[in-house]
Amino acid sequence: MLTTSITETINPATQNIDMLPTRAIVAAITAEDAKVAPAVAAVGEAIAQLADIVVERMQDGGRLIYIGAGTSGRLGTLDAAELPPTFSADPNRVIALIAGGSEALIRAVEAVEDNHEQVQRDLAAVNVGPKDVVVGLAASGTTPYVVSGMVEAKKHGAFVAGIACTTPSPLEDAVNLMITPIVGPEVITGSTRMKAGTAQKLVLNTLSTTVMIQMGKTFGNLMVDLQPKNEKLRRRMINIVMTATGVEREEAQQLLQEAGDETKTAIVMVLAGIDANTARHRLAENNGRVRDALHSNE
Repeated sequence: MLTTSITETINPATQNIDMLPTRAIVAAITAEDAKVAPAVAAVGEAIAQLADIVVERMQDGGRLIYIGAGTSGRLGTLDAAELPPTFSADPNRVIALIAGGSEALIRAVEAVEDNHEQVQRDLAAVNVGPKDVVVGLAASGTTPYVVSGMVEAKKHGAFVAGIACTTPSPLEDAVNLMITPIVGPEVITGSTRMKAGTAQKLVLNTLSTTVMIQMGKTFGNLMVDLQPKNEKLRRRMINIVMTATGVEREEAQQLLQEAGDETKTAIVMVLAGIDANTARHRLAENNGRVRDALHSNE
């Protein structure tokens, strides 16, 4: 039988936090927050393993699917939503399922996290299959919607991984790979939107960014596959071309126009001394990787 999850235990450092002056409350919270990054760094090997699996499956046509409830579900949804504009990731290839659906994104719908059957319907709706990687997010590792989702996804041949802030847990028992950043008891007992939520956000940032880098979505640390959805992003595209190639702003704007607003294409045009169609062809032949396209022959 499982003992009480560490996410639900009393934090002795903050037992009397309600008696402290405001500045001391802030200090107590930030002192606990400082424990999160080292906890995530400690599970770096597991994150790397999962990233390699996601890359392999996505290159074979598979998808990355997040499953969560409450704070965990919202974090998965946020990560999935940010990848298309940042990396031109296909929104149909990175999907987030949250208990309670879209309503749960803006208000608490807590009872739905206990619904075993709903997650089966949600997974059926996205036709989960053997090429997919399904990641379950549950700070306590016990959320029925998430644990049942892992069991269901595994039945359909998907690779399943879990992210929780406690061990052991039912989630750990249900997955192929577990990522467990242990951040300790929360400042406010059981309030996993705090350290546990921050840890999950850092894990997701690290996982998805690593995947995008490995899939050729960057050149150095420049986001060369972003979409110009607004003026800020358009300015960023121009600056990226300037930084990567050394050209002046006016030339960068002209290159992007010739390249059809494809940042990678514009960069390869300059650095390889070729036209837009040839640059585009080289990128296609090299899985969108700028460095490989620069060193390939026509």
